[in-house]
Amino acid sequence: MFQSAVAPRARKRSRPAEAGVSRCNEVKFEDVRVFLVERKMGRSRRSFLTQLATSKGFIVENVLSDKVTHVVSEDSQAASLWKWLRECAPADPPGVHVLDISWFTDSMREGKPVAVETRHLIQDAVATPPEGSKPASMATVSQFACQRRTTTENSNKKITDAFEVLAENYEFNEMDGSCLAFRRAASVLKSLPMAVRSLRETQDLPCLGEHTKAVMEEVLRCGRSFEVEKLLSDERYQTFKLFTSVFGVGPKTADKWYRGGLRSFSEVLADRSIHLNQMQQIGFLHYGDISGVVSKAEARSLRNIIDEAARATTPAAKVALTGGFCREKEFGHDVDFIVTTPELGGEETLLPKIIDELKKQGMLLYCDYHPSTFDINKLPSPKFEAMDHYAKCFLILRLEGSRVEGGLHIAEGDNRGWRAVRVDLVSPPVDRYAFALLGWSGSRQFERDLRRFARAKRGMLLDNHALYDKNKASSVPPLMELYLGLFV
Repeated sequence: MFQSAVAPRARKRSRPAEAGVSRCNEVKFEDVRVFLVERKMGRSRRSFLTQLATSKGFIVENVLSDKVTHVVSEDSQAASLWKWLRECAPADPPGVHVLDISWFTDSMREGKPVAVETRHLIQDAVATPPEGSKPASMATVSQFACQRRTTTENSNKKITDAFEVLAENYEFNEMDGSCLAFRRAASVLKSLPMAVRSLRETQDLPCLGEHTKAVMEEVLRCGRSFEVEKLLSDERYQTFKLFTSVFGVGPKTADKWYRGGLRSFSEVLADRSIHLNQMQQIGFLHYGDISGVVSKAEARSLRNIIDEAARATTPAAKVALTGGFCREKEFGHDVDFIVTTPELGGEETLLPKIIDELKKQGMLLYCDYHPSTFDINKLPSPKFEAMDHYAKCFLILRLEGSRVEGGLHIAEGDNRGWRAVRVDLVSPPVDRYAFALLGWSGSRQFERDLRRFARAKRGMLLDNHALYDKNKASSVPPLMELYLGLFV
């Protein structure tokens, strides 16, 4: 593959400590030579993972050359990664595995190179499959979202959009089973690297029932779903969609207002029998801002703001961006962070301190704080709960445009120079950080299937607090490196 050694693109001079780092420890696996792609990963994380791998006997090459057997990347966009690899070496890679970070993580956990599985591979989307072979998109697909590679590039958006409208309507009607069926089906189709062209192609795909297939067939044949179009024009669905778009209003409240004959915001606000709670009041007050999307640039600015507020009171505090933005989404509806400290117990006062700091800066528009109810003696919990027991707060912050690179994502003609943004903070103890980070990173279907996979396939119980092995009747600690490296 690689005709000549190609150094990874670097923005600064290499640090002396990194030179030759792969040869400082005893080599246990001579036949495996790993190259960690710095793109998306970043220099400091690459350096940390290099040290971790070499400490376990792996050889990590500092340049991309013919010696490399395993290329490991955190870039979830297969097309852009393969384009970059071809720019480095135009020839195709015979015998070289191009893998995502899950192979590296599995190998570190086992202390040896694990066998390469399909789920580890970053497939070349433009590669031509052999004649008569099954398309990669229709090859064996796991029923569990946690075993499927899903990027932000959705090749079946027209179908999945239809599924999500139906799932949302079932959620409004508290029909959890049907809602979950359509969400699972949408998740499967989003994981496919190419568009479905006929229903026949989906015969081996999991999680597709008769109803989902009927909707899919209609979209493929007619370009739209008549069931979905009828639903979109339904008064009840439209009203529920409108009311639940308000911060603090859920399906039960929407149903109560709808049954009371209300159909618009003006009718709700004019009805003297309705007493809005503080969350709903702020939801209506800042509706234009918080019902809109938040950009990645705004999320990064908020990360800096939260980091500054945390370190102003607790210098060793650590802030991690989670949710859709940590999965490389361009837009979201709120911004989630995990904040913690290196000392157990230090997290107990961290959120109140951050809230006070934000209030001093005049940024706090709303705060709903919930202290921790976490009790390690109540683990494991046999029943999954929608919310974990860590301290958390739901905020609305005033974000100034001057703090956002490229400016605010606001409507044309809005000259305020600021906007309101929803921000959620959760503060776990540092020894629970790995579980909290996993649980708050999403997506919702990924997290649901990860817990289902742990229970069904591994005999384990997983939630945001712990991983419990039912076979051994003991908790499984997270990789020590995850929280030892947290404050490096």
